[in-house]
Amino acid sequence: MQASEATKSRRKPTNLSLDSDLLREAKVLGINVSRSAEAGIAEAVKLHKQNKWLQDNAAALASSNAYIEANGLPLARHRQF
Repeated sequence: MQASEATKSRRKPTNLSLDSDLLREAKVLGINVSRSAEAGIAEAVKLHKQNKWLQDNAAALASSNAYIEANGLPLARHRQF
């Protein structure tokens, strides 16, 4: 889910423990801490999903790469670049 999609979804109040100096500095700078935390969590979820997909599909990717190394790209003779 992208951050823009997350902002359209229902919001739930949540308690977080944050570094007090960082929180104070963010407030001085006018940073919306809730939105920033949400964006950071959304990015962490995205990276986790990407890594999980790569792990789940590692065998298929390795097999495909091995096939191409052994046999070349399928339809390579039709490539014009």
